[in-house]
Amino acid sequence: MAPNMTDYEATRRTFRWHVPETFNFGVDVVDRMAREDDRPALIWANAQGEEKVFLFSDMARLSAHFAAVLAARGIGKGDRVLIMTPRIPEWQIAMVGCLKRGAVPIPCIEMLTAKDIAYRVRHAGVRAVLARAAHTHKFAEVMDEVLVRLSIGEAPGFEALAPAMAAAAETAPAVVEADDPAVLYYTSGSTGLPKGVLHAARGLYAWRNSARYWLDLRPGDIMWCTADVGWSKAGTSILFGPWSCGATTFFYDGPFDPQERLRLLEKYKVSVYCAPGTELFRVVDAGVEAHDLSALRHTVSSGETLNGAVADRWLAKTGIAILEAYGQTETLMTLLNYPAKPTRIGSMGLPAPGLELDIIDPNGVRLPPGAEGDIALLTPNPQMMLGYLDDPARTADCYVEGPEGRWFITGDLGAKDEDGYFYHRGRRDDVINSAGYRIGPSEVENALLEHPAVQECAVVAAPDTERGEIVKAFVVVRSGVEADAALVRSLQDHVKAVTAPYKYPRAIAFLDELPKTMTGKIQRRVLRDIEKERAALGGKMKHVPVV
Repeated sequence: MAPNMTDYEATRRTFRWHVPETFNFGVDVVDRMAREDDRPALIWANAQGEEKVFLFSDMARLSAHFAAVLAARGIGKGDRVLIMTPRIPEWQIAMVGCLKRGAVPIPCIEMLTAKDIAYRVRHAGVRAVLARAAHTHKFAEVMDEVLVRLSIGEAPGFEALAPAMAAAAETAPAVVEADDPAVLYYTSGSTGLPKGVLHAARGLYAWRNSARYWLDLRPGDIMWCTADVGWSKAGTSILFGPWSCGATTFFYDGPFDPQERLRLLEKYKVSVYCAPGTELFRVVDAGVEAHDLSALRHTVSSGETLNGAVADRWLAKTGIAILEAYGQTETLMTLLNYPAKPTRIGSMGLPAPGLELDIIDPNGVRLPPGAEGDIALLTPNPQMMLGYLDDPARTADCYVEGPEGRWFITGDLGAKDEDGYFYHRGRRDDVINSAGYRIGPSEVENALLEHPAVQECAVVAAPDTERGEIVKAFVVVRSGVEADAALVRSLQDHVKAVTAPYKYPRAIAFLDELPKTMTGKIQRRVLRDIEKERAALGGKMKHVPVV
């Protein structure tokens, strides 16, 4: 089967954006597919052995009912709806239903704590929420601040979704302009609370290009992306991208198990598999040879740097190369590797058609091949976010004016070679990227500082073979506190309890004092350098006080 792209240079040269003036994903993609090519949109399974298949017509009908539920309860265009579910079909139904109504969904993971939820509800002015009954208690603090509360199952103070949908009378979908807000994601930064990244309807339309050229999707494909539903990657590779290409999404609700991954790939004849490098690290050595993966024609990875040894083993055992891609919540996928283009070891790939990326200096001037600088995207571009919600100053800080126009600064450093392939050279900020999860150090530090034993702390990324990076905390304890293994466990449990559990420090070192500047600012760079040295020595360096 020929790839969607056969000549990268020609495609780049001739590509032109044709973003429609209005775009409602629920109407223009889901409803259209239901009318014109009604094939399976979603295959769902869980760890208990349940399985459901939904045609595009099923999704069109169910999402219309969800939109009607919102409309009947006063939720309209532009209103924000927090959706917190695991990997279950209600996620797609609610996401598409919001879009049909013109409401702005905020997809969230169930690991969020009550504190995380309260922040999002208040920051975004959320007017409706959807959650499973078992998690509705997390909304106790903001119950009176949310107009509509829907639950999957029965829960006090919430209206059960199933009977509400059964009784709903369908309403006309909203007309959504290309620049109207369409989806809101929350992402961690190096300082402060999570940022609300607001995207327009034009983004949902534009993101199909990475599905076409990187994922290489077309009708008949079965796509499995294992990203959690709260991440923007889930939007592009579980919902917006595959369905825009007429492909079927496989959706699995169950714990990660390498052997089970392989069994499911075989059973459901997955043709395109998208997973972070840390997942592929485990799956490739779990008995690939014992499974029939003849339907699998394409494997891709993003969210973290792929280990070259893993890529080599995957190719050797499956005959399929892993194609990496790079993107951010603010831009989605921008640098891609392509089936029709040779890959290069360690490269992030080449700019997607329709995107102008380069390595620039602080003045917005392009740098020559080999020079290190900021990876930046020239704007305007339909893939770009509208901005950080209610934070114009932080939004403006992401841009620099250059001779050719306004560049969006990604925060990642890089270089490119003579042929235009990009290479990552690290982050400009302190964000930790662990197994595809972005973790802001200040969020973990704030949680640790609530523990009575902690006087001061600093959190950095520590290199890790399996997860790419892990969260490591350097802690100064209060006088009289014993810094021992029991305290390590207590600190880890405390962080898991007050913030999303995936953010807890997997390693903790106790110091007499933290390295600081003359003005008293903690020098995380010094601590990061210690961890890099430790990794270079095979992790054998002793934990020593930094003075």
